[in-house]
Amino acid sequence: MKKATAKIVSAAVLALSSGSLFIAGEAAAADMEKCYGVAAAGKNDCQTATSSCAGTSASDRQVDAFIAVPKGTCGKIAGGNLKAS
Repeated sequence: MKKATAKIVSAAVLALSSGSLFIAGEAAAADMEKCYGVAAAGKNDCQTATSSCAGTSASDRQVDAFIAVPKGTCGKIAGGNLKAS
């Protein structure tokens, strides 16, 4: 019976810790903003109108490619925009 209890406790701890990490990840994402037009070629964070996934932008400062930066930072970067052009 002790093995079963230990497994249940382990599963509960794992579930709780996974949930805590997820919530922390959401909080971190909430403090970020998408900054368009500043990513180096192949360093974008997500798909664009002309590329299918992250890391596939074709040129530096591609206007529809973004990187995630802390809120308030994009406006301080030369060429940075909060919307894709």
